[in-house]
Amino acid sequence: MSYGVAMNAAPATSHGAAAPAPAIYRTSISHVRQSPLKNAFTYRSYSWFVDVDRLPRVPAWLRPLAGFHAGDHLGSPEDSIRTNVERYLRTQGVEPDGGPIHMLTSARVFGYVFNPLSLFWCYRSDGDLQCVVAEVHNTYGERHCYLLRTDAAGRASVPKAFYVSPFNDVDGQYRMKLPAPGERLGVSIVLEREGQRPFVATMDGRRRPATPRNIIAAAIQVPAAPLLVSALIRVQGIKLWARRLPVVTKPHHTSQEAVQ
Repeated sequence: MSYGVAMNAAPATSHGAAAPAPAIYRTSISHVRQSPLKNAFTYRSYSWFVDVDRLPRVPAWLRPLAGFHAGDHLGSPEDSIRTNVERYLRTQGVEPDGGPIHMLTSARVFGYVFNPLSLFWCYRSDGDLQCVVAEVHNTYGERHCYLLRTDAAGRASVPKAFYVSPFNDVDGQYRMKLPAPGERLGVSIVLEREGQRPFVATMDGRRRPATPRNIIAAAIQVPAAPLLVSALIRVQGIKLWARRLPVVTKPHHTSQEAVQ
């Protein structure tokens, strides 16, 4: 019996470049706030990098550590991740042609998932990158997607449009750097506002094949990772509140078409 990580067969609509083998990035995530007060923290986690048409099928005894469900992301839980991403692209005036879609995300662990950020690199069938979708979740159970036309270095800017932190309103501009992951992962998001020093979030990691040994090692290093990340974010919020950082009232969130 094989105990490796298998991949689902790609559907007939998938074209072009070969899918990447499922991989895990053991990550270091940093948040640095410069104003109106200084606060910085770093924590460890891990993310999966997969082709949405070839999601990992792990052995039964490992499934509690690696669940992938369309309902954890944008769109209808009744459809595939590909279908939902493509439906969103069309609402943004982008016509996909069935090219590969690669996803960086957290998997469900013991039935729980929390993804502050999932990224989708959407390719044309000829292998050229068409766009990147950044799907952001907040701790209020809401999600929002940003469509990014990145340059050759993976850089793009977009106005902030989603309430994530109770200490940040929806003003400002995100400057993102989202190069497609290779042996190393290096993602950065800078929130810039006039008259204020920027807020900077980074995620760095090294690629490892998604073998059972590496899945277990990641789960031991960061036990119940999605739950831990959610808890850490809330603890940091309590610390900022205790330091009397003003709380910004949460505005009404209007769901985007094809996102919720």
